Formats: sequence, structure tokens, C-alpha cells
Amino acid sequence: MKFINGINRNQLPLFASSIDDAIAQDNQIRLIDLFVDSLKLADFGFTFDFVENGRPAYHPSDLLKLFIYGYLNRMRSSRT
Repeated sequence: MKFINGINRNQLPLFASSIDDAIAQDNQIRLIDLFVDSLKLADFGFTFDFVENGRPAYHPSDLLKLFIYGYLNRMRSSRT
């Protein structure tokens, strides 16, 4: 399926360390990532249909990770 793909977290960019190295091992982001990746999203009603017109959509698992992170940190909007 055609979704927006992010960069590989283990790839070394212009900085000295990768994004994965910048996040502590006990950070809640790692737990959210493992939890959402272990789910079968189709069983929970997430759809993977998209229209070929326009910009590609974000993958539903990425959006769920963002939603859970925002909920845990009491962020109600991305425009803060």
C-alpha cells in the first residue's frame, strides 16, 4: 500500500548519532511503539484503503502512536 514513509531510525544523518540513540531506553515512546506494532489494526476496525489522488496518507499505526503519545502527555492538539 502507498503510505508516507519516514526515515530509518537507525540510519546516521548529519548528526553524530541516530534518532534511535537519542531516545532513552526507558522512554515511554519505546513502549508505545512496541504496543502498537504488536496489534492487528484491521481487527480493531482500522482501514487501509486509500485513494490514488493527491498526497499519500499516513499509515494508521503511525497516527495511533501519535494519538496515544498525545493522550499520555495531555496534549489535546498538535497546534500548541
